[in-house]
Amino acid sequence: MSPTRHRNRREAVRRWAPRGAVLAALGLAATGCASNEFTRLGVPEPITEQGQRVLALWQGSWVAAFAVGLLVWGLIVWSIIFHRKRSEQLPPQVRYNMPIEALYTVLPIVVIAVLFYFTARDQTYLLETDEQADANVEVVAFQWSWEFNYLDQSKAEAAEAAGGDEDAEPEILFSEVGTPDQMPTLVLREGDVVHFDLHSPDVIHSFWIPAFAFKMDVVPGHDNEFQVKVNEGTAGTYMGRCAELCGADHTRMLFQVEVMEPEEYDAWYAEQQEAAEAEQAEQAAAEEAGAEAGAEGGEPQGDAEAQGEGEQAGDSGAAGADEEAQGQEASEGGQDGDAAARDEESEDEEAGR
Repeated sequence: MSPTRHRNRREAVRRWAPRGAVLAALGLAATGCASNEFTRLGVPEPITEQGQRVLALWQGSWVAAFAVGLLVWGLIVWSIIFHRKRSEQLPPQVRYNMPIEALYTVLPIVVIAVLFYFTARDQTYLLETDEQADANVEVVAFQWSWEFNYLDQSKAEAAEAAGGDEDAEPEILFSEVGTPDQMPTLVLREGDVVHFDLHSPDVIHSFWIPAFAFKMDVVPGHDNEFQVKVNEGTAGTYMGRCAELCGADHTRMLFQVEVMEPEEYDAWYAEQQEAAEAEQAEQAAAEEAGAEAGAEGGEPQGDAEAQGEGEQAGDSGAAGADEEAQGQEASEGGQDGDAAARDEESEDEEAGR
């Protein structure tokens, strides 16, 4: 190699090294501890431990993309600089290059295998429901809003307690039902492990809270479940929506998520339970009063009906007797008429004689 060519190569490497260092630093920053809008690469700040895992997977995928992009652009630049045309002489021609062909065959397989491994690992973690939950919420998605039922236990635990009966249902402590015009609010507590059971009575919806960095479909006839651990220090209000095109008013299927501090949440929870118990007691009293009123009003009504039926029967009997008497009178009148006719005929015969 000539001294001039060697010097040009060193200058090119020196010129491109800072740019490569910038890209490498960008990749390292994407997986760093600092979390800001730039390093999250479009993902909202997660408020759950599961969301942090999703964010790490997202950032790692971008690092892999940056690495592949850096390699490809580096090879392109290297080819442009060191294999540019210098004369009219045709370069040596070869049929193949085994090392290069092996590299661009094996390297993509390695990249895909690594991404698949981390994706499968994190998916398994996100769908785990073995940890004991502090709160159980049934999410009912319907056209066109949401219903949040706070349960005493999850549906799986209720079925297990009933000896494997899948039709067993947990007790609903209280509920929050929304409308397209009035968004419902899902209330959670900092630090809680929350178990979600998803149910739909009509069409496929999708339960999505962007701050969870996670969503799951709500499928009719097939209930889904997942759970999250809400991080400490995340008190605030977040938005949720349906992420599946479910019909004409899909865009109106909105709800709010309010994360409260433990003391505030406990006070709210007790208030909701008291209100639900008072409502149940009021309904039970109304049903009992209705049953008693029906029982008291049943006997007089029965007597009146019996009396009415007796009067109708009496009237029918009297009418029948009148008709029978009239029939007898008509029959007797007919007989008298026949006798008079016979007497007249006898008198006429005697006069003729």
